[in-house]
Amino acid sequence: MNLNSIQPTAAQGRRRSLGQELAAQTLNHHTRRHFLRDSTVGLGALWMAMQNQQANARNAVVPEHSANNPLSPLAPPMPAKVKRVIFLHMIGAPSQLELFDYKPTLKELDGKDCPQSFLEGKRFAFIQGTPKMLGPQYPFQQHGDSGAWVSDRMPHLAKQVDDICFIKSMQTDQFNHGPAQLMVHTGQSRMGYPSIGSWVTWGLGSENEDLPGYMVLLSGGRLPRVGKALWSSGFLPSVYQGVQCRSKGDPVLNISDPDGTTRQARRAMLDSLNRLNQTSHETFGDPETITRIAQYEMAFRMQTAVPDAMDISKEPQHVLDMYGAEPGKESFANNCLLARRLAQQGVRFIQLYDWGWDSHGAGKEEALNEGFKNKCEQVDKPTSALLADLKANGMLDDTLVIWSGEFGRTPMRENRGGTEMTYIGRDHNPSAFTLWMAGAGVKGGFSYGESDEVGYNAAVNPVHLRDFHATLLHLLGFEHESLYYPFQGLNQKLTGVKPARVIDDILA
Repeated sequence: MNLNSIQPTAAQGRRRSLGQELAAQTLNHHTRRHFLRDSTVGLGALWMAMQNQQANARNAVVPEHSANNPLSPLAPPMPAKVKRVIFLHMIGAPSQLELFDYKPTLKELDGKDCPQSFLEGKRFAFIQGTPKMLGPQYPFQQHGDSGAWVSDRMPHLAKQVDDICFIKSMQTDQFNHGPAQLMVHTGQSRMGYPSIGSWVTWGLGSENEDLPGYMVLLSGGRLPRVGKALWSSGFLPSVYQGVQCRSKGDPVLNISDPDGTTRQARRAMLDSLNRLNQTSHETFGDPETITRIAQYEMAFRMQTAVPDAMDISKEPQHVLDMYGAEPGKESFANNCLLARRLAQQGVRFIQLYDWGWDSHGAGKEEALNEGFKNKCEQVDKPTSALLADLKANGMLDDTLVIWSGEFGRTPMRENRGGTEMTYIGRDHNPSAFTLWMAGAGVKGGFSYGESDEVGYNAAVNPVHLRDFHATLLHLLGFEHESLYYPFQGLNQKLTGVKPARVIDDILA
């Protein structure tokens, strides 16, 4: 499919608008002399706007997939170090102060009243009154040649720190879970925008024609708060949305043929349906018709390819043990092993969501001194195994692994209702959190940015999520300003309209 034929740049749209305006003026009344006399300022403004839009259009990246395969692989416009991405999102926002951001000063302040300067003019999800400062709940040690600080909650991952690039000064605009999760994955706090995986598969396609380019795996027992909007294709063609898979039962809903339907009968039905859709496209030119054809064909091929790719029982026992995976169960460990298998099969973007990290302390399951320990045990070993496995298979050289929540946690206790609670927890903090990356294109054994002495605000080299998005696109071979899609009168980008920068200091 030639997207140039269905997705005109803004410059082309403006040229048509100008032509229509000129024709209307000619039809209305005035002579050429009246026109030149009365509209010189307007013409100048239109000319300048056209020059600017034409310059943008010349720099724009408009993917041109094959007509029969919207997921055909494409070369990036710039040299790329990353071929595929595995994104591990801990839904609920784990506390950086209990994992990777060691703050001895905060330990000294434990139990003291929070300074009013920390509270004035701030918005919190739950804190009321004057909370107590809360020191780190677990001991930290330095690890590896890089001397990275990691708490005792992540003993397996601590062995991999020399392959990890920590960013400890991440910031976001949102302090509630749903909008903050959308900010991480779509660059916007509102629904209706494409996720990172959709942008990437639109720009690069997939290396395996039998599998989707963008696959999503869930663990933790429930959907993220905003659900499937996190892997939506937004205003991009729907073929680029993430395909949600399951860890038990059929890996994809309705992937099996109904009883009494043979493979041959299904092929014949699809051939007839495709002829009807092709006729519809030739008549009306709706690009979604091509998407529909491609999705039907993909679904047919997936019936064979997906069950095979997602059958972790084929893995040797020592690999299952390394991850802590158990075939047939739903778990983060199984999903990490699946992520490696899908990456080997050429899936471009693999997204893992693990729910249960909302450590408020409102109940035992959420508390930092209770449920948090269980969540760490569930993800520590599999995450470490994924990095080690990718490295052993030579895939960490062109695969980027990302680990993050949607924001950070406060250095003071959460006083829900203005009183201390039985269990220990922290409130939401958008001003400082830790994200790490490992693998292709980034420095291993490296830490960038710092939060202040209590981990409340980004103090050195703050990094907004827009900067993270710009850096990720750069590693994949795109200049973030040039990868855009015209929609609702704007050149829509993953990084939005505000300034964004590539974090050059973390690039290998």
